[in-house]
Amino acid sequence: MDSTLLSKLEAIHYRFKEVGQLIVDPDIIADMPRYVKLNKEYKELEELDKIYHEYKNVLENIESSKELLENEKDPEMREMAKMELDELENQRPEMEEDIKMMLIPKDPEDDKNVIIELRSGTGGDEACIFVEDIYRMYTMFFKEKGWKVEIINSNEGTTKGYKEVSMNVEGDGVYGTMKFESGVHRVQRVPETESQGRVHTSAITVAVLPEAEEVDIDLNMGDVRRDTYRASGAGGQHVNKTESAIRLTHIPTGIVVECQDGRSQHKNYEKALTVLRSRMYQAELERTQDERAEKRKSLVSTGDRSAKIRTYNYPQGRITDHRINKTMYNLASFMNGDIHEMLEALKMAENAERMKGEEGLV
Repeated sequence: MDSTLLSKLEAIHYRFKEVGQLIVDPDIIADMPRYVKLNKEYKELEELDKIYHEYKNVLENIESSKELLENEKDPEMREMAKMELDELENQRPEMEEDIKMMLIPKDPEDDKNVIIELRSGTGGDEACIFVEDIYRMYTMFFKEKGWKVEIINSNEGTTKGYKEVSMNVEGDGVYGTMKFESGVHRVQRVPETESQGRVHTSAITVAVLPEAEEVDIDLNMGDVRRDTYRASGAGGQHVNKTESAIRLTHIPTGIVVECQDGRSQHKNYEKALTVLRSRMYQAELERTQDERAEKRKSLVSTGDRSAKIRTYNYPQGRITDHRINKTMYNLASFMNGDIHEMLEALKMAENAERMKGEEGLV
């Protein structure tokens, strides 16, 4: 185990040193795209290089403690060496598990910003209210993370809540954190409109799309039909006076994107274009992930919109994620944005599956 891990870490160590030299090269600095890419790689390798030195030090100290035990005659020195050896031998397995997790190839999408789309499903007005609840839950979590959120499009429900909300979220590692949220979220509670006190079940869908840049997707604008219309719903006096809302239709795929939350038609168009690219990019990702899924199981394989992933049960105060069979009984704080523990559990489960997949492919 130690020689295999050590050889992998040594290769990373030499690459880290190489990249460190490259990013101070004037020719590289002048080539901004390459410099940015190498600088990002340097930061990613930095933690692995640090653990390389720590792990190497542990292995060397284990060997020196063993040698001391073999050659030392003084009882007190032997006892000290044995205590140090026991401590190091206990420390090594945990360190090796951490290293194996760190060596799992990172999903290249994880660092991307995201488009999150929330849509009401079964349950009528209650589903619209739950869209608003989940939107609030996410925005409170984003605020804690220091991420920037911008509404792209929203469509209010007939009485309360939203039929749909789309938002752009920017920050460090947003997709890597939020990608597990795609799917059907089910709520069980007594609706405000229910006079008999009966528990109803409603559902909404969440789609988390990695934000695509122009270089990620080849979009032929000749295939895109652009329509303008007057925005509806809340938004001030401009709503009924200007055709600021934008609808883009990608004719070959039939994908339709709308954006009406900004006053500027130009800004709405740019936002809609970003969403269109991201939806097309997601479709391509799903195809490649389906191919990978034949080799290994994946929690997020396709982000299937029809898969029921989580239940929020208000009478019992619990949240259950059906993919990892994890139940928590802190519904009130969860709905106030305290979702970190659930997201971390999903990430750990996914990493464990990926680790099995990597070992199976070796």
